[in-house]
Amino acid sequence: MATMKFMCDAERCIECNGCVTACKNANEVEWGVQRRRVVTLNDGEPSEVSISVACMHCDDAPCIAVCPTETLYQRDDGIVLHDKDLCIGCGYCLYACPFGAPQFPKQNAFGERGKMDKCTFCAGGPAETREEEYQKYGANRIAEGKLPLCAEMCSTKALLAGDAQEVADIFRQRVVQRGHKDGAWSGNPRADADSLAYDATQQG
Repeated sequence: MATMKFMCDAERCIECNGCVTACKNANEVEWGVQRRRVVTLNDGEPSEVSISVACMHCDDAPCIAVCPTETLYQRDDGIVLHDKDLCIGCGYCLYACPFGAPQFPKQNAFGERGKMDKCTFCAGGPAETREEEYQKYGANRIAEGKLPLCAEMCSTKALLAGDAQEVADIFRQRVVQRGHKDGAWSGNPRADADSLAYDATQQG
């Protein structure tokens, strides 16, 4: 069975936030919750890059390890999902996640945060009916044979989603084309630069 993964090609991301908007539209998450966000590193410097971040559906997910109520679980295809009926809003998953993926809609007295929400890879979650599933977890595009909407709507195809091997093959081919002196960058002044990810749209 395929293992599903996200990967963001930082050299292609133009910080348009199209992935963020697509996620909001597909899942209609609560106000204040962002399952996906764009982070910019070295803002304003020549080395500035942006990357789209959400739950990375880790192979050995630390959020699953620390959850005291077994709210989080991993499917056979590697997608990490959560059961909102079991969540007590303790926030352990938020502290354990290196990507800050778990989100909480509230910040009340005594540490009450509400039910945790996070990216589901557009795979829904445990529910008895499709209507309940959409209300709690958002769209289940995986069941329809589709990829997450954030990746499908990425205008520069910086955000890739799908079978980990296929995603890796796509990125590997991009690296070869962008970095090889006699390849796609022949004659380009940046061809000799130590950059594995110079994008074709910027050539010239």
